[in-house]
Amino acid sequence: MTGAAAKLVLATRNPAKLGELSRILADGNVPVDLVTLDDFPPMPEVAETGRTFAANALVKARAVAEFTGLPAVADDSGICIDFLNGMPGVLSARWSGVHGDDEANLRLVLGQLADVPVGQRGAHFACAAALVLPSGSEHVTEGVMSGSVTDAPRGTNGFGYDPIFVPESSELTTAEMDPADKDAISHRGKALRALAPVIAALLGG
Repeated sequence: MTGAAAKLVLATRNPAKLGELSRILADGNVPVDLVTLDDFPPMPEVAETGRTFAANALVKARAVAEFTGLPAVADDSGICIDFLNGMPGVLSARWSGVHGDDEANLRLVLGQLADVPVGQRGAHFACAAALVLPSGSEHVTEGVMSGSVTDAPRGTNGFGYDPIFVPESSELTTAEMDPADKDAISHRGKALRALAPVIAALLGG
């Protein structure tokens, strides 16, 4: 008889991120009970003070593991636009000045690229995912998805900059894609899939 699945906290209140990691762990047959910060209402917001995606992911995962006493997964990701010298980068979620205002962030980026020709609108999404155990064990994986920025938002799936990003070898924005198709190529999908066997080895027993 097997015991109950280990509990793993995903350091977010974003249901789209929960769905994405749930699908990836299910596909990898990783037996964990995945919960989010919604299950821990007193958990304070964690300031993303790192200068890299990996640093921010670790900051969040460490804080959540310490607060909950449970293994925690956190990610940090953003869009890096060639014409903007790799920005917004780690500032992606607050590029417009208000954290998490997707519409304002999109408007600002599109405004900054308004006069940039199609062939010069290259960009990539980058993601770092971190697993931190209460014991102090830490693991970080990374993923990248290259593509370009459109001149107007398209699609209603996804979140963040998905409506203005077209991956290489696609004509659809990531907000127009089926979630499973996006998972297969996305920066976050790559980082989380790389982390899944580590989660399985440490928590799946």
